[in-house]
Amino acid sequence: MLKVNNLCKSYKNGEIEYEVLKGVSLNVKKGELVAIMGPSGSGKTTLLNCISCFIPVDRGEVLLEDIDITKVSEGELSKIRNKKLGFVFQDFMLLDGLSVFENICLPQIISDSEVESMEKRANLLIDVFGITHIKDKYPAEISGGEKQRTAVARALINDPLLILADEPTGNLDSKSSKSVISAFQDAKKNLGATILMVTHDSFAASFCDRVIILKDGVVYKELCRQGDRIKFMDQLLITIKEMSGESNEN
Repeated sequence: MLKVNNLCKSYKNGEIEYEVLKGVSLNVKKGELVAIMGPSGSGKTTLLNCISCFIPVDRGEVLLEDIDITKVSEGELSKIRNKKLGFVFQDFMLLDGLSVFENICLPQIISDSEVESMEKRANLLIDVFGITHIKDKYPAEISGGEKQRTAVARALINDPLLILADEPTGNLDSKSSKSVISAFQDAKKNLGATILMVTHDSFAASFCDRVIILKDGVVYKELCRQGDRIKFMDQLLITIKEMSGESNEN
């Protein structure tokens, strides 16, 4: 599904060059829910932005179904982003003047899709994510968790190959965070969605199939969930504590 090979990215500030990603490699299989964790400055969001090609890479490959999307034209990249990638952001990015239903339909409206099939798909997603009761409401009238569930449904309207989520629970309280994680689980179970999520939240990450931990621009460790979620969260917390100890950040 997704293969990232030896990804490198640096930024310049005057004459000083800062290496953010130093040869990151990872893969995400179809139907997986994978989290990327790491301390501030480890390169999490930069990695997500490189995978989506919102920022150019210095070196390396981002293979989506064996096509290196870092090498395609801007026009082709726009098509890939609209049809093969779905995006979920920390601040929801819903349009205040559109209802929940209309926000969900927006990517297909942009694609000039057939109205009947668009509405059928939107209603299916609304049902899957349990937001039928708010479909005609506007973003200002719903909770943070409902906004993010709406954003997840919108990300899935075009049936993308991969959803990229950047700190999707970052602005939410614990109840709303659980609602969003539940939405991801529903998308994975009922729709076969593949999700790559950047998060600082070990609770959210504990629901994932795998967690890739970054430190100083490289993959520090990769952990696979073998069963019990609580044990997996404990394993995550121990690993993060060990990593912090090594970097003298206690």
